[in-house]
Amino acid sequence: MVTADGRVLLASTEENADLFWAVRGGGGNFGVAASFEYRLHPVGPTITGGLVAHPFAAARDVLRFYRDLTASLPDELVLDAGLIHAPDGSGTKLAAILVCHCGSLPAGESATRSIKEFGSPVMTTIGPMDYSALNAMLNAAYPRGALNYWKSNFLARLSDEAIDTMTECFAKCPSPMGQAPLEHIHGAVTRVGIGDTAFPHRTPGYDFLVLHQWMDPTENDRQIGWARNTYAAMQPFMSSGRYVNYLDHDEAGDPVAAAYGPNYRRLRELKSKYDPSNFFHMNQNIKPA
Repeated sequence: MVTADGRVLLASTEENADLFWAVRGGGGNFGVAASFEYRLHPVGPTITGGLVAHPFAAARDVLRFYRDLTASLPDELVLDAGLIHAPDGSGTKLAAILVCHCGSLPAGESATRSIKEFGSPVMTTIGPMDYSALNAMLNAAYPRGALNYWKSNFLARLSDEAIDTMTECFAKCPSPMGQAPLEHIHGAVTRVGIGDTAFPHRTPGYDFLVLHQWMDPTENDRQIGWARNTYAAMQPFMSSGRYVNYLDHDEAGDPVAAAYGPNYRRLRELKSKYDPSNFFHMNQNIKPA
């Protein structure tokens, strides 16, 4: 790490361990990472993955089915869901479940069978595929030059009322590029202690997003207004935690404190130690204590 005063420090569990703790989740607040050493985990290269999409009329049933599935999942299976638009630009609204199973292919086939058999999907792509292909599968949904306005918050729980509100709001989505995804958190990441890393949110559950895009700048007020209204409508179902990567410039209160929760005080103290002048401030800023 290169610190604000020009020092080059090795951050590891053995050397500058407090800095090592802070930078793994603390963003660019503490210096410039000149190099990394990773611990890798083998995945694939062939996994069971893909997407299944249902008519928007079935959205409530799909999201409740998704909630029931995610109540108990093996570590190898990750399921995200959401309300989306068809990729052909038609504006057709859909309810979808995105699948990634990183275990054996027979286990993946067994684990995803109920997803493929549920309801009457209009599209199913779940099957063996390259892990790298799954990572790139949604790239076309984020075109260069699109205007973006995103909001996000963890949900206290995915209740029927939250699902109903999501669905009612998305029915009014004015852009064929808008989305309302749910990211599910479970498995190994939830078995890390709250204070073991800078990132504290380790409870199994869901992160809700209003992921809104459009192309015409004359539409800014209307499109941003829909995103803000949808986020406001979901507030009664939200927990106090935030995911730091999704914070924006117009957040109310102190969203960085919500993102780091009980670890925020320690991060501010380490900010005072390694960057007391707050030189690294063009980020989700942790102010020196």
